Amino acid sequence: MFSIKTLKIPFLTAFTIASSAAQATNSPIELVGSTTVYPYAAISADTFVENHNFAYPEVAPVGSTEGITSFCAGHGSADIALSSRKIKAAELATCATNGVTKIIEVKIGYDGLVFANSRDNPRFDFTPADWFLALAAEVPSGEDLIPNTAETWQHVNTSLPETKIRAIVPAPHFGTREVFDKKMMLQGCKDSGAFALFVAANEGDAAAASKDCTTLRSGVYVTEEQGSMHDVVPMVANSDTAIAVTSLGLFESNARDLRASRVNGVNPSNESIASGAYPVSRPMFMYVKQGNIGTKPGLKEYVQTVVSDELSGPEGFLTNFGLVPDPELRATQKRVAQEEIMPLSN
Repeated sequence: MFSIKTLKIPFLTAFTIASSAAQATNSPIELVGSTTVYPYAAISADTFVENHNFAYPEVAPVGSTEGITSFCAGHGSADIALSSRKIKAAELATCATNGVTKIIEVKIGYDGLVFANSRDNPRFDFTPADWFLALAAEVPSGEDLIPNTAETWQHVNTSLPETKIRAIVPAPHFGTREVFDKKMMLQGCKDSGAFALFVAANEGDAAAASKDCTTLRSGVYVTEEQGSMHDVVPMVANSDTAIAVTSLGLFESNARDLRASRVNGVNPSNESIASGAYPVSRPMFMYVKQGNIGTKPGLKEYVQTVVSDELSGPEGFLTNFGLVPDPELRATQKRVAQEEIMPLSN
């Protein structure tokens, strides 16, 4: 059994955990990537050093894409990539080109995207089409595509409040943004009928149409946050209009100040995400260099700590911070124990 110590880990643009309790001489494990996965990685690090004589891991929350890029740079780069979306085939090809050919894919659980506004303001009940029609650069008008002129949420859906559209979304290099683009903007584009118009405008090119669907309008209506979404919590909590796209974990840690919107009539929660009822959820991953297990002390032990029942199980400590346990956790534990390598095509 692990010893688990309760603590609060702050969200920073770059963060290295330092310890005076453990004075191990071996070099620390290096993790880099998703700001969403970061708190689980950091909290797990505390339990890891409580139970092993290894140095504290170094964790840098820079976003999923930047983290995977660093991870794939070679065997001398980060030991673990944190990602709030699955690694792409092109990224695996880059890894292979740089000699990183043995990778263990570790799913640590699930998270949901939350559309949060101030607790002093009304609760919204959104559909993906609402977000597409509010934020897309071009929207349908009959059989045509026109520049977006919507100013309030009621302009895009008469059942919504007459609140000015002021959305804060993560910048494109974050995994959270990729999930938002796919499950809200692209899905909303299809639901609204705009996708067919974009396909026709692009002479049948569906990929180009998808890109148009996720192209955001300019101006005051949408802000792309370059840093951690933790930084925008005070802005949203004190605003009459701002709505931020954030994670379930970040929302739950600020639930006194924020209100979560429904999506398709469903509230975001551990239960709705685990059951699949909430439509905007995503798996969270750690990608581990299997070749570094023999050379980086504590690497395997750290990953086993993260996916242990005590941390990631249904009653695990990390559920207190918004992690939704993976029903296939046993298979993941076995994969880590056996150091099972994922195929280089994804």
